[in-house]
Amino acid sequence: MTVEHKFKRFKQLSVLLIKNEFFTFLFSTLGIFVYAIGVVAFTIQYHFPDSGVMGISILGKYVFGFSPAIINLVINAIIFIWGGKELSKRFILYSLYNVFALSFFLGILEGLFPIPYISDMFLVSVAGGIVKGLGLGILFRIGASSGGMDIVAAVMRKRHGVEVGKYSFYINTFIIAAALPVVGLEKALFGFVASYISGQTLDSVLASFDKRRMVFIVTRPEDKDPVVDFISSNLRRGTTIMESVGGFTKENRVTIMCLLTPRQSVELKRYVGKNFPKAFMSVSEANEVLGNGFKHWKTV
Repeated sequence: MTVEHKFKRFKQLSVLLIKNEFFTFLFSTLGIFVYAIGVVAFTIQYHFPDSGVMGISILGKYVFGFSPAIINLVINAIIFIWGGKELSKRFILYSLYNVFALSFFLGILEGLFPIPYISDMFLVSVAGGIVKGLGLGILFRIGASSGGMDIVAAVMRKRHGVEVGKYSFYINTFIIAAALPVVGLEKALFGFVASYISGQTLDSVLASFDKRRMVFIVTRPEDKDPVVDFISSNLRRGTTIMESVGGFTKENRVTIMCLLTPRQSVELKRYVGKNFPKAFMSVSEANEVLGNGFKHWKTV
């Protein structure tokens, strides 16, 4: 293989990589920026404890005056070595990028402009939890994280299928409790509130992207083709067809199963109700759908 051929191949692979990862990189940067806003605007300014590695870093600043950026990098290096055996290289690389990006955005936001002070501490904790949970949810959605305890939570999600936000909350409980002698009982409690809301927001963001409707339609064999054609042509979704028999009537029936978005399920209900009013239709929530046309397997 000549040098020219190698360079051409490298160029083609680079273009393909940029094309495939551009939006992932963009949303990863957006997610970590939103998270940084939550830390600067609703945590550091109010001397609140925080969760995860950032909580340990901020606690080190409160007690010893150490730079949170340095503590954050050291602890994350240890966690990356541990988590690298369980998670994909892509996840680790994006998480590593986000660790450095978080330190960068924290420095920029702290010195950019004065943030208005809010006197209601409960409102601050709620707002901070929502903002940070939203940022983390965006990161997890595209297959990355902010590093730190997110790596630990992602490993446990892969091993045991636990919900990321809830597992993070339990881990972060111990970290916030350690800050109790430093920040006081009142602010520690507000820290618990912010951590809980952040975890719930994270799970809500992930679920909102993955939610689908699992639809079962039981109809007569002669009505099968029009329904399947509507789903395929108008909704552009696949179907699974199962031969069935009515338990009471003992008549032959066809059961059509498909997975749709909430909007598509409404369209299908209108179509079936208008054209086949004697058909039976069941719609239920499918919290996570993996495969062609839905969530890609590489995000798991």
